[in-house]
Amino acid sequence: MCYIKAEDIFPQEIIDLIHQYVDGEYIYIPKKEGNKKKWGETTNIRKEIEVRNAAIYEEFNRGIDKEYLANKYFLSRKSIDRIILQQKRK
Repeated sequence: MCYIKAEDIFPQEIIDLIHQYVDGEYIYIPKKEGNKKKWGETTNIRKEIEVRNAAIYEEFNRGIDKEYLANKYFLSRKSIDRIILQQKRK
């Protein structure tokens, strides 16, 4: 996310109106509801995590210790437990 100067996009009347509520602060204007994208929609990260989680579950089913899996994948033991439970429910 990058910042845009209000003076570059808004007419002075809008800036004066905004000054009634905030002065010299950063504000965040969210995207319109129809323009929002789900997390990971523009990258492959969702698929990578699905593949990783499937691998964790497969290794667990082969008898690999949860503590070892946590260290191998740089996750907490609680995260490993959660992943195994989610994969088991599929």
